[in-house]
Amino acid sequence: MTIDPGTPPADAAARAFREEGPAVLATLARRLGGDLDLAEDALQDALADALRTWPRDGIPDRPGAWITVAARRRALDRLRTEQAIGDRAAQLGRLVALDAAAAPEPEEEETPVEDDRLRLMFTCCHPSLSPEARVALTLRMLGGLTTAEVARAFLVPEPTMAQRIVRAKRKIAVARIPYRVPREADLPERAAGVLSVLYLIFNEGHQATAGDRLVRGDLCAEAIRLTRLVAAMLRDDAEAWALLGLMLLTRAREEARVDEAGRYVALDRQDRARWDGAAIAEGIAALDRAARLGPPGPYALQGRIAAEHAAAVRSEDTDWAAIAGLYGALSAIAPSPVVEVNRAVAVSFAGDAAGGLAILAPLLDDARLARHVPLHAAHADLLRRTGDGPGALAAYDRAISASGNAVERAELERRRAELAATTGS
Repeated sequence: MTIDPGTPPADAAARAFREEGPAVLATLARRLGGDLDLAEDALQDALADALRTWPRDGIPDRPGAWITVAARRRALDRLRTEQAIGDRAAQLGRLVALDAAAAPEPEEEETPVEDDRLRLMFTCCHPSLSPEARVALTLRMLGGLTTAEVARAFLVPEPTMAQRIVRAKRKIAVARIPYRVPREADLPERAAGVLSVLYLIFNEGHQATAGDRLVRGDLCAEAIRLTRLVAAMLRDDAEAWALLGLMLLTRAREEARVDEAGRYVALDRQDRARWDGAAIAEGIAALDRAARLGPPGPYALQGRIAAEHAAAVRSEDTDWAAIAGLYGALSAIAPSPVVEVNRAVAVSFAGDAAGGLAILAPLLDDARLARHVPLHAAHADLLRRTGDGPGALAAYDRAISASGNAVERAELERRRAELAATTGS
């Protein structure tokens, strides 16, 4: 990665650790025999070192290499301290492994892909962990997400998510879950949890829940990179290829989603000439491969929805009836509030705004979704389209108060102000 020399050192450190940290953490965890707590603590120590020294010494030319060395040294410090204060013979092997970090590594069991991040991902997605714990832990350890961001992705309170992650790491340590990519014969049964993780990492990158950027391209790129590896490993897994296609088609619109000033641009106002044609073509090819491998699953259906958008040369050419039908099929096999919100919007754009509002009605009574921004934003837009100005203004207020993303919030405020001006409210 490259950092602009004019970037404030604290901002540079935050960005470097967010983008490079997951890779460093994965490698460090391998060298520490899968001790995730120690690896994470050492990485946090290295961040503290960067915040202290970069303002004085300047931003390193190779931030990733600096982080790797600093985190390894901090892990060594912690291991030596632990040895000094107790009988920790088990630490000796890890000390030796870290001290020899620059030496060639011994032969390891062959796996389809040699990648530390995949090793960590499959460790975090081990079948002995609950599905919720697998996804949450991997998002935290490999996705570069904070515990708060993971909690928002799951629509649960942050303390609940923190406890879930701690319990998952403890179980990995107690059960001595091996830190490796599974044997090829075992890969298919482990795929679903890994694909779920990649999907959520990509979603957080595509629509950041917090911060001053709408899109976190680093997360999108990492999710696509890892999905390519998983799809190559699982050559005949239809959903792995479908997920890759979905990601590529979705990211193809990235450049058009904000304007030159960083402001949000709605799908119907985007300059489609800015969409990435190569990514669209690759995404369609991946979906075609998935279709040849098996019947459509959740990722394939979402990919086909993205393909419908990509096929429309102009916004008014979009086949909203087909999209609403695809969301209906998706709701039948993978029901969720997110799917229902999107189905309501599609039904509305297909010409039935009242029908869209009827789909949203039960979701509005769900306390878990009280701060779910897409729900309230969609509700506001549908109320506006049906002529309920006061109701739409109140729904916009709920969406604005729940939003943690500056770009998203500014767009919601713009829509509310525009409506208020036209209604005189």
